[in-house]
Amino acid sequence: MAAVKAQPTVLVYYRGGWCPFCNMQLASLQKIEPTLKEIGYQIIAISADRPSSLLPTLDRHSLTYTLLSDSTMAGARALGIAWQSTRSGRKLERASGMDHHILPVPAVIILDRKGVIQFLYANPNYRVRLDGDDLITAARAALK
Repeated sequence: MAAVKAQPTVLVYYRGGWCPFCNMQLASLQKIEPTLKEIGYQIIAISADRPSSLLPTLDRHSLTYTLLSDSTMAGARALGIAWQSTRSGRKLERASGMDHHILPVPAVIILDRKGVIQFLYANPNYRVRLDGDDLITAARAALK
């Protein structure tokens, strides 16, 4: 896992390593990471997974960017992107180690060097994710 640095950041909230749509997004981010790094960004992806659940996700996609745990969903709550799932949460409970059944709305947040939000994309339809080309365009625009 890469070290978190004080630099422009693409912060990605995803549901967890158990989510097939999240896995597609994480793999897609890996493909565009070289371009984002070239323009000065680091990628940090955060999920409801507990820390011990992150390594299998890293390995599955050979990810070179940082994955972090927000298993309590404190960060997602602070950002206003947490929601209470009404479905049986066995996968979530197993992955997060929590029984709160709270998930993040999948979101992409672009932060400047000071941590100020410059761009935010969130879609309550967990199947819909920000396109990589659109993310690169937003990242470039946020630096201007």
